[in-house]
Amino acid sequence: MKQNVPGFFGVGSALKKMEYIGRFEDVKKLYDESLFFKTLIDNCEMAMSKSYFSLTAYIAQDDTYGELWNMIYEEYQLTLEYILKLSGNGELMGNYPVDKLSISMRERIVLPLLTIQQYAMSKIRALEANGEDTDGIKDTYGKLVMRCSFGIINAGRNSA
Repeated sequence: MKQNVPGFFGVGSALKKMEYIGRFEDVKKLYDESLFFKTLIDNCEMAMSKSYFSLTAYIAQDDTYGELWNMIYEEYQLTLEYILKLSGNGELMGNYPVDKLSISMRERIVLPLLTIQQYAMSKIRALEANGEDTDGIKDTYGKLVMRCSFGIINAGRNSA
C-alpha cells in the first residue's frame, strides 16, 4: 500500500484522547523529558514521512476496501495534526532535516517502481476478471511485479 500503518495508526487518536481528558501538557512534558517517548514519536514521524496516500487514493472509492482506506487515511491526518502539535514543528521530521532529505531521495526511486508495480497488478486483475491471457501476458506482468519488488525492498532495507 505504501503506508506503514503500524508505524502511526492509533497515535493521533491516543493524543487526541489525552487532550480531551486535559492531559496533553503531561504528554508534552513526557515528549520533552523522555528519550524513549520522543524516539517513539520520532519513529512515528518517520513512518508517516514514508507514506504516500496519493498512490493508493483510488482505493477510497473501492466497494470492498474503501471504508478501510478512508479509516487509515483519517487516522493519518489526525496523527499528523497531533504530532505537529506535540513537537511544535511545522512539518514531519522537522528536527531531522538530513534524515528527511535521505527519505525524500529514496522515495524518488521507490515511487516510480511502486507505480509500475501497481499498474502491472491492475493489469493482472483485469486479465483474471475477464478470463483472458491467451498470449501469456499475465506471466510477463507477474515478472514485472516481482522485479519491481526487488528495488522496493532494497531501497526499504537501506532506508533511514
